[in-house]
Amino acid sequence: MMQLTPINTKHPQYDFIENLLEEAFPENERRDKEEQRRHTAQNKLFTCYLIEEKQNNLPIGLVTVWSLDGFHYIEHLATSSQYRNKGYGKDIMKALTDMLPGIIVLEVEHPEDEWSTRRIGFYQRCGFSLCHKDYIQPPYRKGGEEVPLYLMFTHTETIDKEFDTIRHQLYKEVYGVE
Repeated sequence: MMQLTPINTKHPQYDFIENLLEEAFPENERRDKEEQRRHTAQNKLFTCYLIEEKQNNLPIGLVTVWSLDGFHYIEHLATSSQYRNKGYGKDIMKALTDMLPGIIVLEVEHPEDEWSTRRIGFYQRCGFSLCHKDYIQPPYRKGGEEVPLYLMFTHTETIDKEFDTIRHQLYKEVYGVE
């Protein structure tokens, strides 16, 4: 059994969160530490969750979620390397989709290789659908590159009508782009 605990930068396991973000995501797929800390400590739209194995209080992962107007956006989800491929991902997604009301959105790479295809399949098995509209992720850092991605969603039949609004909110709130 696992639990998702919202934490701030003063939590004793926050170092675990920072280390896992660096381990699991390349630099161009995450903010710098200071910006991540600022969001975690001060941004009311942003929540950083520590994922723990409830029985032993072992930290196994993290998930960051933005609560935006009309939907939730799962920004980062990662488990420690020793806990990967043990079924935690499915349990985490179930806990998130049960916990978060309304539409939930996340970004995925285009299915151009085995890993990106498997990742999309994983989210589909967790109840998410793929939106085939073109979506570009703005860079996390100044001088960084844009990344062509797709959005996936759950708790609704389609996001076609809301797509432009969702993209606008992601750009503005998550990436700081108007």
